[in-house]
Amino acid sequence: MIEEIFHIEKHTYKDSFIHRLDARVKIILAFAVIIAVVAVPYSTIVYTVGIIFFVFFTGLWILSRLSPVVYLRRLGEIIPLWGIVIFFQIFLKNKYYTEYHAILTLPFGIAIYSESVTFAFILLVKFIISISFIILLSSTTKIQDMLEGATRLGLPADFALVLGMMIRYLFVFGYIYRKMTESLVTRCFDAFDRKLPYRYRIRQLGYTIGTMFIRAYEQGERVYISMLCRGYGRNSYLFVKKKHLKTGDLAFLSVSMMVVIAIPVIVWLAPLRLI
Repeated sequence: MIEEIFHIEKHTYKDSFIHRLDARVKIILAFAVIIAVVAVPYSTIVYTVGIIFFVFFTGLWILSRLSPVVYLRRLGEIIPLWGIVIFFQIFLKNKYYTEYHAILTLPFGIAIYSESVTFAFILLVKFIISISFIILLSSTTKIQDMLEGATRLGLPADFALVLGMMIRYLFVFGYIYRKMTESLVTRCFDAFDRKLPYRYRIRQLGYTIGTMFIRAYEQGERVYISMLCRGYGRNSYLFVKKKHLKTGDLAFLSVSMMVVIAIPVIVWLAPLRLI
């Protein structure tokens, strides 16, 4: 799983119009879309809004020059976890409906309601749109740039310092993990190889995990001592240089915000629905 960090970060170093945008613009856009989608009432109007927002997202993804496989792969990694939560909504009653009609009755008093199925689909549309723009943000913006952009937008200095240290040494931990994994591979050790005794595999994995904990502890001590030598203290914060938005960034942000605001409003007022 740690390998995904390097895989995601690799795409952020590509060059495109979306990649060159200021991180603050992409952060504001992602949050604006999420707020707009969540604010739409739980009704079939969400389908129309979701389709239009997804078309908007598709256009931005094309401008980023990233392969659709990248998006589908990351979406496929996220959906199984949250998809289970959405799936179980078909068995529950919620506050958005007053009457429920069972379409299937199961043993132990479990029933599937048509209104709950509708609610689950609406929730799925909102989830896909929200997570799609988060994927766009993380796939086109370096982690350090996101941290600096969030700090310029008003992220508290204490949070910025903690997140900055976490980001910095998350990749250090990733490199250590990669080296240890490669060393195990060169020694022809496979934890899932059933030809090896089960107890032997468990013992070797235990040694590996213990070694990683010890190395992480030693690394933390070295980092803390080096920070103290450089004057780190209670009042030390992450320095982020002030940076003004360029004209192109402001123009893109203005147009995008108008689109984000206009889509739900127009669909809500329009007499026709796409679905």
